[in-house]
Amino acid sequence: MARLWKYRSTLIAALSVLGIALHFALLLAGSHSWANYPLWGVLILGGIPLVGELTWKLWQLEFGSDLLAGISIVTSMVLGEYLAGGLVVLMLSGGEAIEAYAIRSASSALRALSKRMPSVAHRKVDHVIEDADLSAINIGDLLAVFPHEACPVDGVVVEGHGVMDESYLTGEPYLMQKSPGAQVLSGSINGDSALIIRAEKLAEDSRFAKIRQVIQAAEEKRPRIRRLADRLGAWYTPLALALAGLAWLISGDPIRFLAVLVVATPCPLLIAIPVAIIGSISLAAKRAIIIRDPSALELADTCRTIIFDKTGTLTYGKPKLVGVYTAPGVSETEVLALTASLERLSKHPLAEAVVRAADERKVARWEAQQMSERPGQGLTGVVQGRTVAVTSREKLLESQPEAERWLPPTTSGLECVVLLDGHYAATCQFRDAPRGDGSSFIRHLKPRHQVSRLLLVSGDRKSEVEYLAEQVGIEMVYAGQSPEQKLELVNRETAANSTIFVGDGINDAPALLAASVGIAFGQNSDVTTEAADVVILDSSLQKIDEFLHISRRMRRIALQSAIGGMGLSMLGMGFAVAGWLPPVWGAVLQEIIDVLAVLNALRAAWPPRSLFDYRPE
Repeated sequence: MARLWKYRSTLIAALSVLGIALHFALLLAGSHSWANYPLWGVLILGGIPLVGELTWKLWQLEFGSDLLAGISIVTSMVLGEYLAGGLVVLMLSGGEAIEAYAIRSASSALRALSKRMPSVAHRKVDHVIEDADLSAINIGDLLAVFPHEACPVDGVVVEGHGVMDESYLTGEPYLMQKSPGAQVLSGSINGDSALIIRAEKLAEDSRFAKIRQVIQAAEEKRPRIRRLADRLGAWYTPLALALAGLAWLISGDPIRFLAVLVVATPCPLLIAIPVAIIGSISLAAKRAIIIRDPSALELADTCRTIIFDKTGTLTYGKPKLVGVYTAPGVSETEVLALTASLERLSKHPLAEAVVRAADERKVARWEAQQMSERPGQGLTGVVQGRTVAVTSREKLLESQPEAERWLPPTTSGLECVVLLDGHYAATCQFRDAPRGDGSSFIRHLKPRHQVSRLLLVSGDRKSEVEYLAEQVGIEMVYAGQSPEQKLELVNRETAANSTIFVGDGINDAPALLAASVGIAFGQNSDVTTEAADVVILDSSLQKIDEFLHISRRMRRIALQSAIGGMGLSMLGMGFAVAGWLPPVWGAVLQEIIDVLAVLNALRAAWPPRSLFDYRPE
């Protein structure tokens, strides 16, 4: 029953189509005495539930466009105009059904999140691995995580070496090395090697479960958005009712009241606006932009605050070697050759950047021997008879405080320290490169889209986030943010003004839900795309600009159709008040107005000459 109620608008629309079709079929068959029975069914089974909902809105003093349609239904029943009533039922339920198909992101986000987690874990007992329900896993249990599986609980590796993709949870763009002693997070995806972990938290207390709870809380607290048709109907409905009442009062004839209502029926609001929205959704889809919530199209052009996640949105998500600072007497080429020869055997997040830089510079590489990579101890090995070690600044200064005089100043970004034969040799610095068009895109948002606040939020360390902000031109920076902190930030900003949040990981899902418009960048996570209102399939900032222009164009066309249609309707209402327009001709006039409004609304699906207006540098 609950499922039927959820789809009530669709069911009522289908019933209306069937009833109206049967009405005309009976008329054509000559059964005039039976022709109204199907319409009575439409009005009783479809009209009464709709009128009941609208009565509740009236009690709460909500004067939306659909309220006028409800009054038209009741009036048509009282005066015996059953076909007119049936058509209004169809318009009202059809408009609701068109919108409802894409506004179910709340429950679908949680379903997508649940699909990522295994329902069972592989528990190891006395050298035997058996499947156990996730709820039966206790702290201290040994669990096997097979290749490409999601980690079931938070824990620590006790056997095996490999990598895990934690980007969905942390926002970091790297595969994280896992060896005995390394921490693992629930929901992270294992690589090619099986790992044995020891559970340190119960499933309901693990990181993935916490994010799920935050998403659920964000969905429950998501504010209801007042739609464009409702805002226009807030003044149109009372005005139409006042004119209809005036016509009845002046003439003493209830038919004149009906004549005004027939002309006033807000089809430009109930049909033309949804048509403009659906046309814009179609246009966006052709440009690899999926609109999941139609209200995002109405709101996006009015948002004056945009909040960007860092990794994968304004950056490419791949660290790059940007500098090798050597000690006196040490060659940069030698350091790079020896380090790359060792790093090619490593799964460390920065290893790929070192190897790629060596390939670009075409430096020699040799076989590495006695390679060792213990958690927290860095990477060591022997290359060309020399002992090479890759570690951190902190580890170096613990054992060799005197080396501080050779170290370059700490800067934003990531770094590693290279030792040759136990002595400091060089510091390698890395950065996750900003997108090439990031700066020009950010600069054009204020003059072209009237965006007054730009925020950069990330789970990365402060220096790295501030470096990116400086490169692209964003002044407000929030670093080291957990999903809970991102949610709190977005809630605070949204309370002050409408917001757009752009993100690409599961850790961004709560913020995507809380923002006025959530944009998922890329296809990294089904959870993220379910939580978002808009999904950019092609990871390009240009697509965000195109979406903003589609939103602006949709609003312009929708307002043209609605306000133009209502203006013509008000002109017709004036004639009806004066008694110069009977109900039949009022209905004909309203149909002509409807056709004009809908034809204009159909322009939203036509591609314009250009949909973006900034030049990537």
